Amino acid sequence: MRKKERALALIECLKQEYPDAGCTLDYNEAWKLLVSVRLAAQCTDARVNVVVQGLYEKYPSVEALADADVTDIEAIVKPCGLGHSKARDISACMKMLRDDFGGKVPDDFDALLTLPGVGRKSANLIMGDVFGKPAIVTDTHCIRLVNRMGLVDGIKEPKKVEMALWKLIPPEEGSDFCHRLVYHGRDVCTARTTPHCDRCCCADICKKVGI
Repeated sequence: MRKKERALALIECLKQEYPDAGCTLDYNEAWKLLVSVRLAAQCTDARVNVVVQGLYEKYPSVEALADADVTDIEAIVKPCGLGHSKARDISACMKMLRDDFGGKVPDDFDALLTLPGVGRKSANLIMGDVFGKPAIVTDTHCIRLVNRMGLVDGIKEPKKVEMALWKLIPPEEGSDFCHRLVYHGRDVCTARTTPHCDRCCCADICKKVGI
């Protein structure tokens, strides 16, 4: 099975298995997703969703968070780990949104990359989930699964995986496909245990099982 053919088959298979898969970070405004995705580095989305409740209660807007003392932000986000660097990036990012973008999250990929603490993964998440534009989010689940499934061959660097997937995944499918990989990676194609190939909906498509 060629990679393009396998990619399209995997998209349909995962769409059937996880029809409602979406971002597992809670947010109702674009800037809150920016904050949450920064906090999610080396932290579970579930914990981030709890921690940000206190953050937004105290600082309910871009302007309020931009004006906050970094040490106060750090005290709240510390349970997410790497509190100092995350608080510093969040503060700087909110200041830049306030001062350079009128308090709004830009809908341009390159502009997003200029924001402190925002890399390609975060920018793609914002583009896909907030603005409904083509996006491929290469998080750890995505990288692990597309290597196992045979869409890429031993590529671990996020940007290289992203570039390879752009050639295989239809633009309108990229964002949802990556969300479904997260669900599948947590429940079936796991990292810390042997993958549960016996109950995998994609077993007849996946390269790992010899197809």
